[in-house]
Amino acid sequence: MQRILVIGAGQIGSLISFLFASSGKYQVYLADLDPKNGNMARLPQLPSLEMVKLDASQAKELDAFLNKTPVDAVVSSLPYYANLPVAQAAKRFKLHYFDLTEDVATTEAIRELSQGSPKAYVPQCGLAPGFISIVANHLLSHFPDEVEAVKLRVGALPTNISNALNYAFTWSIEGLINEYGNPCQALSNGKEVFLPPLDDVEELVIDGLAYEAFNTSGGVGSLASSCRNKVKHLTYKTIRYPGHCAKFRFLMNDLQLNEDRETLKHILQKSLPRIEQDVVLVYVSVCGKQNGQLKEEHYVRKFYPKTVGNLTWTAIQMTTASSLCAILDLVLAKADQFSGFVRQEQFDLPELTSNAFGAYYA
Repeated sequence: MQRILVIGAGQIGSLISFLFASSGKYQVYLADLDPKNGNMARLPQLPSLEMVKLDASQAKELDAFLNKTPVDAVVSSLPYYANLPVAQAAKRFKLHYFDLTEDVATTEAIRELSQGSPKAYVPQCGLAPGFISIVANHLLSHFPDEVEAVKLRVGALPTNISNALNYAFTWSIEGLINEYGNPCQALSNGKEVFLPPLDDVEELVIDGLAYEAFNTSGGVGSLASSCRNKVKHLTYKTIRYPGHCAKFRFLMNDLQLNEDRETLKHILQKSLPRIEQDVVLVYVSVCGKQNGQLKEEHYVRKFYPKTVGNLTWTAIQMTTASSLCAILDLVLAKADQFSGFVRQEQFDLPELTSNAFGAYYA
């Protein structure tokens, strides 16, 4: 069995570890500052899953563990701002590296770090960025002539709403504030641009239900730079229930809480509930020329919670963890084909969905 270190036993890291450990293919070490936290405590005891107390921000502590316990790959399921020290440790020990970051600056730092490495550095795994880029690239392959527009739209939503923000937390508060507050990568007339977040609100109707979508940061991943010579317009937006964006614009722009994110985090933690009844929406459209004719193709899916191993996991947990696990499994199975910085759009959609870990998407 190959050996994996997963750092961060949050909602996603715990599921990543469980999926790997229960597959029979991997020995997993799940590390966290608190090995008795609620996410770790709910996991069943498995012979291939070992809980570890570890402060990954301390290089000496992380190095001591890796010296004592050799692994083939390291997965950071920490918040985006904590990823770089883990990636640096992966380079010191010549390990494959994977993370879930949506942060543009963190990804660029990892790209620089990966140069010349014989091992794969695969940031931005998960749903968006991650799976959304793989879907988009698959649809783009159907348009050999020219592409007018690519629209990437993703939302992780409560199935029921009960507050004025029309929202409840299904994932990281830090991640949400980061994507709502930072400039958004896009393509306009074939050139890379940055658009303001919480802007360009549009209406979407999926299965007869109305939603809104607006600019957010990070979800486009590396796709903008990959597509700049082929695609005229490319945008990424987050899907929410109508009215949500205007209220967050008031908080972040009018009250200037984007400049005081700790206060905003405190307000949201105090005011918004966490829920387990969620739905993930994925909407991708590509419009361009096929055989000289203007055509448009779509990928539209809704994903719901799923019971795996007698435990129920939310839709955002399943979509995020399944994609990362499938990508890691594909990389380690063909390790000689991957080195240095690896983009999500380098992976094939049918190969991912036929993978045991990616079957949730099939």
